[in-house]
Amino acid sequence: MEVNEYLDRFYVETMALVGSDDIIKSKLPQNITNLLDTILEKSESAKAVITVILTSVVYKILNPEQDIRNHQSSIENGYSGRTFDTKYITPFLKNAKFPSMAESGWLTRSLEQKVPYDNNYSGAIRPQSLKTTFLSTIDYIQKATHNEEVLSYLLQGLIIQRNAQQIDLAKPHNLPIATIIHLLTQHFNASYSSEGASKLPVLALYASYQCLINEVKRFENKILLPMESHTSADSRSGRIGDIDIVDEKEKPFEAVEVSLQQCSYCL
Repeated sequence: MEVNEYLDRFYVETMALVGSDDIIKSKLPQNITNLLDTILEKSESAKAVITVILTSVVYKILNPEQDIRNHQSSIENGYSGRTFDTKYITPFLKNAKFPSMAESGWLTRSLEQKVPYDNNYSGAIRPQSLKTTFLSTIDYIQKATHNEEVLSYLLQGLIIQRNAQQIDLAKPHNLPIATIIHLLTQHFNASYSSEGASKLPVLALYASYQCLINEVKRFENKILLPMESHTSADSRSGRIGDIDIVDEKEKPFEAVEVSLQQCSYCL
């Protein structure tokens, strides 16, 4: 199975498993869940660690013959964990709004050492307790026969953590258009310290289209497609723009490509 297809399917299944609960459902032994809980607790402060763990478990599931402790192709009988991560895992984490590195978990000195991830690993992962947890988890993944349960546990934990950060906002009514424009302009031009500012204009225009699609005659029998990640390449997703409307035959009708500088329409 293609890697992106596998990740997308597994993510949807895990979302359904989590539902509205805030408890991870798993049959893994407690000594293993204790390790995974530590990885999850450090997912924000040690993003590289959880990235490497997820890369390792996904690669092991799809390539069970590979010793994932040999995480570089320069290591005997190794594979390129960094390449696999850069191409599949980190983009998946970004799209799902999970903690992620800019490019790869292997771009940290503590994890890029050209030696296997075993008890003799020389990388300076801090604190020492996290290093022990990391190496024990890698060892378990290498020896386990049910790694999909490990992957499920980690994704459930990440989904629950992400959902806990969501805030229900009050929806204002009857705001003058001038006030809305002023507020949006302030919002778009604010200097945010976190990622995601480039998506703000997309969210604003998408909300407008959600209103227009049911009110404007030219959109009769047209469908506003769900938003995709603003970091996804259109060539990969098959979409035309950041906002897409299709006709009753699912053919492109209207698309909007958005940036912080300008909006361009292709009809």
